[in-house]
Amino acid sequence: MKIGLLIVDMQEVFLHNQKNELNVAGACEHINHVADLLRSNNHCVIHVQDIEGADDHNPELLPIIPEIEVNETDIRITKEESNAFWNTDLEQILIKQQISLVIVAGFAAEQCVLFTYNGAKERGFKTVLLQNGILSTHGDVIASTYRDRNLVSYPVIEFMVS
Repeated sequence: MKIGLLIVDMQEVFLHNQKNELNVAGACEHINHVADLLRSNNHCVIHVQDIEGADDHNPELLPIIPEIEVNETDIRITKEESNAFWNTDLEQILIKQQISLVIVAGFAAEQCVLFTYNGAKERGFKTVLLQNGILSTHGDVIASTYRDRNLVSYPVIEFMVS
């Protein structure tokens, strides 16, 4: 079984003024650990960047935050909708990479993370959220998102890839 980690919208434009309030460092620690595990075992890491309305933002805010490690072997896609599958080639990338389990992490739990999670499930992928790897500006959203969706923790991923 091949695993793909989707790291959604971990960008300066969304997080630059909220890093302490949202515990970005904690989420990044989990995301980076899982990404390293997957890379070292020939699985796939995909960074999804939202460029919707990019003309309205300062271009220096669109990049991925420096707390997220990006490797030259990682795949990058851009999107303009909340669901990273909508009007992108993400599904084809996952099929080409022979991904059967999709792990979704990133920002924001109630929007792009959730819509991408649902998009993966609708396309027949086994899909989970990375426990402690999603962020939201709404404190109660993360708990309800975890309650209503499939989750995986990094120790389970460690076991799966070893």
